Amino acid sequence: MHRFTYLLFFVFSFVFQGFGQTFSISGYVKDSTTGETLIGAAIRLPNTSIGTVTNAYGYFSLALPNDTKQVLVSYVGYKNKIISLNANKNQQLNIAISPRNFEVNEVVINADRQDKNIRSTEMSRMELSGEKIKSMPVIFGESDVLKAITLLPGIKSGGEASTGFYVRGGGPDQNLILMDEAVVYNPSHLFGFLSVFNSDAVKNIEVIKGGMPANYGGRLSSILSVNMREGNNQEYKYSGGIGLISTRLSAEGPIEKGKSSFLVSTRRTYVDILAKPFLPDNIKGNSYYFYDMNLKMNFILSDKDRIFVSGYFGRDILDYQSEVNSSVNFNFGWGNSTGTLRWNHIFNPKLFVNTSVIFNRYELFNDFNFGVGGFKVRSNLQDWNLKSDFTWFAHPKHLVKFGFNYTFHTFQPGILSGNIGSTNISDAINKQYAHEGAIYISDEWQLNHRITLNYGLRAVAFNLVGPYKSEEFDNDTQLPTGNFIEYEPGESIAFYPRLEPRISGTFLINDVSSIKASFTQTYQFLHLATTSGAQFPLDLWVPSSKLVKPQLAYQYALGYFRNFKQNMYESSVELYYKPMYNQIEFKPGASLFFNQNLENEMIFGQGLSYGSEFFIRKKAGKLNGWIGYTWSRTTRQFDELNMGEPYFYRYDRTHDMSLLLSYQFNKKWSGSLVFVYGTGNATTLPDSRYAYRFGVDPNTAEPTFIFIDKYNKVNSFRLPAYHRMDLSATYIVKQTKKFESSWNFSIYNVYNRANPYFIYFLPDIKNNQVKAYMVYLFPIVPSVQWNFRF
Repeated sequence: MHRFTYLLFFVFSFVFQGFGQTFSISGYVKDSTTGETLIGAAIRLPNTSIGTVTNAYGYFSLALPNDTKQVLVSYVGYKNKIISLNANKNQQLNIAISPRNFEVNEVVINADRQDKNIRSTEMSRMELSGEKIKSMPVIFGESDVLKAITLLPGIKSGGEASTGFYVRGGGPDQNLILMDEAVVYNPSHLFGFLSVFNSDAVKNIEVIKGGMPANYGGRLSSILSVNMREGNNQEYKYSGGIGLISTRLSAEGPIEKGKSSFLVSTRRTYVDILAKPFLPDNIKGNSYYFYDMNLKMNFILSDKDRIFVSGYFGRDILDYQSEVNSSVNFNFGWGNSTGTLRWNHIFNPKLFVNTSVIFNRYELFNDFNFGVGGFKVRSNLQDWNLKSDFTWFAHPKHLVKFGFNYTFHTFQPGILSGNIGSTNISDAINKQYAHEGAIYISDEWQLNHRITLNYGLRAVAFNLVGPYKSEEFDNDTQLPTGNFIEYEPGESIAFYPRLEPRISGTFLINDVSSIKASFTQTYQFLHLATTSGAQFPLDLWVPSSKLVKPQLAYQYALGYFRNFKQNMYESSVELYYKPMYNQIEFKPGASLFFNQNLENEMIFGQGLSYGSEFFIRKKAGKLNGWIGYTWSRTTRQFDELNMGEPYFYRYDRTHDMSLLLSYQFNKKWSGSLVFVYGTGNATTLPDSRYAYRFGVDPNTAEPTFIFIDKYNKVNSFRLPAYHRMDLSATYIVKQTKKFESSWNFSIYNVYNRANPYFIYFLPDIKNNQVKAYMVYLFPIVPSVQWNFRF
């Protein structure tokens, strides 16, 4: 480790050397109709390999030879634009490009830099636009970011209609999910059927599942960064949609034309409102709904300064009232709140910085009433985050990124209050506090026209601090001893400093193919306490402590990338190998609810995942889409489980395949098809059952029995394979500059496949056997949605 660190600093000290005479251009690329900046727009010198793309804020800087007269600017779905330059003079540009009006038979291959996937050092990475996500078939007519990414190789769904996802053998807590840089700890609505991301507010998403750059950290498996739209700074626009279960409405427009804008996007389910008039009086108190709101504003203060303010607020609410006794009821709710303040500053054409102050909070709130009393349960996790990310366009062959990130975590696992009659109840699980910080530096170095390296180092630290009062428990009985350990405010309880080296590289074989490799080391200091395979509202996040060590993963990846037919087709094959350490499971029968001794319910072990991913994508034309296939193996090993032998992880899938096709029939009609196939999940089922005579039923004089299931190995059974096909079609009723109206029709699970959700057993006493029964959630589900924009 130390040799690698010394090597990095040695390389950083000597790589910067002189190059030929150049001048630079820099600035922003934006949409001419809305004023929104464009992420990943290409700026290049025609007929050469000299070029760059805009960053996450639409900014670019490019060094050019002194005799350069013009550059080409291009972006997917937009008209190419030639920019004339004053040679031998540094220039700052604000470039506006116009959306392209596609004809049905038009084939566009000059969109963004088409060979970026070949030449860049990025691997195991994918971007999707908000518009592409909207075109995919979905259940209940709701477009969904998290369902969209599970169609990519290496990313597996958590189950039927679930937003949980698993990347290269990792668990759901090993994915860092960001919304405008704010962490989202639970990305689900409707108990996991839908995500918290409103597609009307999504600008684009970026998924990184390997070769993680040094500016990201905190999770072992992947980064999902969701960028929200900025809003139209030219004119006021309104859009929305009405589907089977929810309605959406968005408004955007200039605060000061050309200088600032706002976007407000809201969503709410309405089944509870529509159904209530038709429900019997004794159950009218029952309802379930969710709502959320996205808000964003941005201000161009000067050519060098921009301010962005964004926020999210969402809640799920479940109300229940007993049919028999109206005084028995409960209210169950959960939700996320985030807020982000960002400042973009250009020090000079070669040095760009984004500084952010971020707040995020995830909370649960439960109220229970049962006539003679009631109680309330509250829990939450809250972060305050300060970060700065610098981009230094050092010179033509070096792009340097460096910065820092600091987070203060507050964990409130549970507060219980209430009464039973005249007896008051009050209890709380100890609140915990932690500091988490990181500094990083990386350099993308183009050694020559064939070899490019991206190498960096991320130094991280996690410190669990007081005030904290810890009750000691007996190791054998797990009962409290009555002794306590107290920590003063700010006193260190557990401190973990670590180093995370990152390196990736590209070897360009020729103009259409390359070989890439990467190595990533990551640590994770926050852990999800759950006994289920997917994230649910009652799951708790716990910090690393003296007992709970940080999770650690190494990932090695090797890939071959090739394009065909003038970059219209992209293809890749990637191999990966990822050992994981300090993995967490819970003892059989562990109680997670309001447990002061939760850490002692945990067991610790190792994980291993390896596999190969195949991907072919057609980027343009009236028919486009992709096909992905993954072969993989994922295991876990815990001394306390499965007699210490490795076993298949619950979401190990040997084969996983997805197909997405989109077709533009004419100016009015377009359609999409999705097909997915996956090996059945590994599961633990009893291999035998014993019946014990419990007594005699006094009414029938028949003997009564209790049944005890015997389990052998962990996850030694496989559920049936999962597969389904979805279809969707969009019909544009009217499309003018001022108004657009369209209908979207979709069919989920076209051929009515009964995909297993879980299996349970019931005794058949008459035939002296036990029968297994499969539960599945969704048969064929047609949906319709009306969308509008004006």
